[in-house]
Amino acid sequence: MDLAYRMTRRGGTTVSVGLTHPEHDFALKHVSLVAEERTVKGSYMGSCVPVRDVPRLIGLYQRGLLPIDKLVSERIELANINEAFDKLDAGDTIRQIITF
Repeated sequence: MDLAYRMTRRGGTTVSVGLTHPEHDFALKHVSLVAEERTVKGSYMGSCVPVRDVPRLIGLYQRGLLPIDKLVSERIELANINEAFDKLDAGDTIRQIITF
């Protein structure tokens, strides 16, 4: 968070999307928050409203406007789950779909 905040330009917004341990804090210079008109905000699950957003995303996908398939690295069978985790850990893959 410290690095992300320092990289944010004047008038920009730093968005935190990950969670740390509840006891961990981060500090920021209050003067830069105010004088540089910055914003710090959190986003949980992309600030999604499922009842509104999921049907919209499905519609975009069905019309070919949301190429989700390009985000899939590979499809794996459940029996190969341990190897799949090893690939993730090694950085050899990004997104895997488990097939049953």
